[in-house]
Amino acid sequence: MTGTAFTVERIRAEVADLLGEDPADIPLDENLADWGLDSIRLMALAERWRAEVAEAAVLRLAERPSVEAWAELLGAV
Repeated sequence: MTGTAFTVERIRAEVADLLGEDPADIPLDENLADWGLDSIRLMALAERWRAEVAEAAVLRLAERPSVEAWAELLGAV
């Protein structure tokens, strides 16, 4: 999915893929750590997205680990 604009659906799908879950099961407003997103997986996502977003945004992903917060941070359309 790399290279397409960030959307809530894209963020949710990439998180779900990483966690082995169905995208529809990933809530928008819950802490993704409660779904198994650990620091290693977070870094994998950050690496996927690094070329598309500012470094500062990538570093802030851990501060608010939810799809909803990341959509705002990444400027999802």
